[in-house]
Amino acid sequence: MSDRVSDDPVVGLVVTGVGTVSADGFDFRTALGRRGYKYLPAASQYFLAAAKRALAQAGPDALEAVGPEERGAAVGTNSAAVALHHTMDRTVTATSAGDLSPATAPYFSINLFGSRLATEHDLKGFNLTFTSPRVAGLEALQTGQRALLTGRARRLLAGATEEALPEGEPGAGGSEAGAVALVLEPETAARSRGAAVLGRVGVRSFFLPPRVAASAEGAGQAAALLRHALDALGHRPDRPLTVTAVLDGSPVGEAVAAALNDQALVGQALGGQPATGKPDRVPAGAGALEPVARVAAALAAPAGHTHAVVTAAAEGNTAVCLVTPTGTGTTPAAAAVPADEADATPGGADAALGGADATPGGAGVSPGGADTAPGVAHATPTAAGGSPRGGGGTGAGSR
Repeated sequence: MSDRVSDDPVVGLVVTGVGTVSADGFDFRTALGRRGYKYLPAASQYFLAAAKRALAQAGPDALEAVGPEERGAAVGTNSAAVALHHTMDRTVTATSAGDLSPATAPYFSINLFGSRLATEHDLKGFNLTFTSPRVAGLEALQTGQRALLTGRARRLLAGATEEALPEGEPGAGGSEAGAVALVLEPETAARSRGAAVLGRVGVRSFFLPPRVAASAEGAGQAAALLRHALDALGHRPDRPLTVTAVLDGSPVGEAVAAALNDQALVGQALGGQPATGKPDRVPAGAGALEPVARVAAALAAPAGHTHAVVTAAAEGNTAVCLVTPTGTGTTPAAAAVPADEADATPGGADAALGGADATPGGAGVSPGGADTAPGVAHATPTAAGGSPRGGGGTGAGSR
């Protein structure tokens, strides 16, 4: 094991492990152990279990090959804290804040849901939580990879986790509960230790204002933004591409759907030729889990089946993930992904993450980010054996 912080550049990031967890039938005692997990919020338990499975697939030395300062984590969520916040509210209004449980009270801060992951795996490089509507999990992948490429760390655990919304909460009918975690590392490191490379993922996020989406030019603007994102991710317009779109029925969702389905626009959105087969439209849930689950499933496809996962929220947050599987391993199938024969090798994640978010020119269309779109990333400083402190900021599902 090395405790040395390397100065070697990180290039060619690849996925070497994927873990998925469903809330159905989940028992933390079986998934994590009988002691030390009982009072953790469910969303924290789910992500710990998903990370454990991802690391098991990546191999025992996936993290140990580098020092703690070279390990980072990024997780996205929209509803991890909602049920807990409701419980806290009831306690405070019915009796007093003095009756809050000392074991769960710290989790009023959304930042702390990933703190146990950092302490268990000695992740000292960074620990980020994202809460942007629907795209939070993909933003975790995007920002986590960018951090590695800029030298902040050399190993990344990233993904999404959600807990079911309380009955009566807006969106409860589409609640998500579970987690998906991915392990990413430089391809040279994976090859040198004999790990199976599952593929590459690259993410671009942007912002499509709802008023623009609802206008007559909405679909055209969405098509231009999608094309710009895919260009930035290295997709070659002459190569086939399958698409999964995780969308709701909001003006933003409908504009993106029209850009992917309208024959007059699809060439603009995907760059010269339509997708291989009709884009698979999946109803969006209330959180950020489904898009990441689709990415995990796409990594299990045979080599050459390049796939794009597109998602958008009613608030305007939109993201595209380009998945290039190697076909050298299988990942837990979290969702069915259409697969047609294709021969595509777009640029990898290392070519996709430099610079600002995808933003072609367009009236009223702005890049995604904390200053222009709902949602924000929360940085959580960590130390082995210590308790991270929750940061400020607001976002979906946070206080």
